[in-house]
Amino acid sequence: MSKKLNVVAVSGSTSRPSRTLSLVEEIAQRLGKHLPIELTLIELGELGPDLGASLTHDSIKPSVHKAINAIENTDFLIFATPVYRGSYTGLLKHLFDLVHYESLIDVPVLLAATGGSHRHSLVIEHQLRPLFSFFQSVTLPVGVYATESDFTQYKVSNELLDQRINLAVERALPLLKHRDLQPAAAAISA
Repeated sequence: MSKKLNVVAVSGSTSRPSRTLSLVEEIAQRLGKHLPIELTLIELGELGPDLGASLTHDSIKPSVHKAINAIENTDFLIFATPVYRGSYTGLLKHLFDLVHYESLIDVPVLLAATGGSHRHSLVIEHQLRPLFSFFQSVTLPVGVYATESDFTQYKVSNELLDQRINLAVERALPLLKHRDLQPAAAAISA
């Protein structure tokens, strides 16, 4: 039995269906074609009420504690947010305010965002990278940004976005190869 890569994918959208959630799921699925992964999907919309009530570490609700524990113990983090007023959502920031500041040191992070237009595409560079720089994480050099027009019925339908996702996953693989993992095809046939 091969070891699986512990992947946590955070979707910062509070709605469902969601282009942000679809983007996260697509990235995780493509990563899973190259490496055996154990995926934990954290949807902000599901955590919202409990997260809002978790104002201090002493008042963290069980569902929020479970999400924080998953984030703090991940091998690889996929972080995606819808863009609100040029940044990630406040509730998403609150979740990461509760994550221990040393838990993500050297953890590879793939950054992604969705927005209404391309004018928000620099959110990855100006908002998301600084957040994970604080955590001393290793943010991948290629982020994934998508607009509403890149999706049809909440599925990736733009060829350029499709290529960008593939490139981001391809660039992530060398950072993950130091793990004791077998290729996904070998894991399936075992």
